[in-house]
Amino acid sequence: MNSRHRKTLNSIFENPIRADVKWSDIEALFRAMGAEISEGNGSRVRIFLHGTKAVFHRPHPQKETDKGALVSVRRFIINSGAKDEI
Repeated sequence: MNSRHRKTLNSIFENPIRADVKWSDIEALFRAMGAEISEGNGSRVRIFLHGTKAVFHRPHPQKETDKGALVSVRRFIINSGAKDEI
């Protein structure tokens, strides 16, 4: 994991919750953590990380992830155990 991925991870877990984290950076972080990413219907993205599955919606037309989705990403990372490995 490079410094850009660590910066994204820190942004995800900052309080108060940020509203300026780009979805493309989150996907890059998932890939760096070893996640399998597949396309779903429409803007859905399926993520499989350390035995944990999740489905997220890519934000559109904006590039930034909203606060509610960021909370879900945070919960997914914790539940997958990936944060403990970093």
